[in-house]
Amino acid sequence: MNLQVADHDLNALLLPPTNFSMVEDGIFRSGFPQPSNFSFLRSLNLRSIIYLCPEPYPEENLKFLKANNIKLFQFKIEGKKEPFVSIPKDAILEALKVLIDVRNHPILIHCKRGKHRTGSLVGCLRKFQNWCLTSVFEEYQRFAGIKSRATDLQFIETFDAGSLRQCVYSIIYQYQGYSSNKRRLLYREENLQKPQTTKV
Repeated sequence: MNLQVADHDLNALLLPPTNFSMVEDGIFRSGFPQPSNFSFLRSLNLRSIIYLCPEPYPEENLKFLKANNIKLFQFKIEGKKEPFVSIPKDAILEALKVLIDVRNHPILIHCKRGKHRTGSLVGCLRKFQNWCLTSVFEEYQRFAGIKSRATDLQFIETFDAGSLRQCVYSIIYQYQGYSSNKRRLLYREENLQKPQTTKV
């Protein structure tokens, strides 16, 4: 019986939000976290969350953030299903500034299902990282599945990563000394614009 209880507790700890994945070291993505995911999120030692929906953050989630000293950055992007409705570029650009600032890492990006808005933000990050467009689209479609949106793909394709470099021109890439040789984003703090944050 005790072993069964221990197994149940372990499973509760390892219950991630829907569509959860690591983007790269210190950056994660997912659908909307539920209370059943809080133990898992706590294990990530998050400093920040980027929330891409216009709806207010649930009170229970806000209490979790406060208890764990996690900053909430909200960018109110509507979930558009209609064709030819563009994603607000300014909101994506501001979210990217928060995302690439390592002072905010470890960080979780999420919307409702972790598909379209989250996928668009990650796609623009990949363009900033000089990924080829084919790989960017493959990653987007892996999470969006059959609900992939042409408007999202068009937005990612036309996103000018140079506009981000102009805003945060001191960012450089440096490879970490791990066997995986993963890239990490570094910055010179004096040149990085201060991100807007929602107080929790």
